[in-house]
Amino acid sequence: MSVKKVLVVDDSPAQLQHIKEVVSSAGYQVITADSGYEAVKKAIAEEPDLIFLDIVMDDLDGYGACREILENPGTSDVPVIFVSTKNTRADEMWARRQGGRTLINKPYNDDQIIDELKKY
Repeated sequence: MSVKKVLVVDDSPAQLQHIKEVVSSAGYQVITADSGYEAVKKAIAEEPDLIFLDIVMDDLDGYGACREILENPGTSDVPVIFVSTKNTRADEMWARRQGGRTLINKPYNDDQIIDELKKY
């Protein structure tokens, strides 16, 4: 699969903007969402090729959003990469159990984001 369109989800405007800039500067089309519920809606409507998803959000956390996205037949194959301050081994294991491919810990460097894009 070749990634062209990426959904970036974070409830922090600064984090959302930063990841958006990293991904768009690398030549990818970027769609953004600032909540878990919006992430689910946009994933279904926009059909991204990959999703960078925060975990800690007020309405629907990233785990719940990931489960909803992956349970939908139209988005069940979209790779979900969690990007979060939750950085224990247990957090990483839980992220994978929810369907995430990996967990990038905040603070991250731009290369970590680009490296994940290149994997798909």
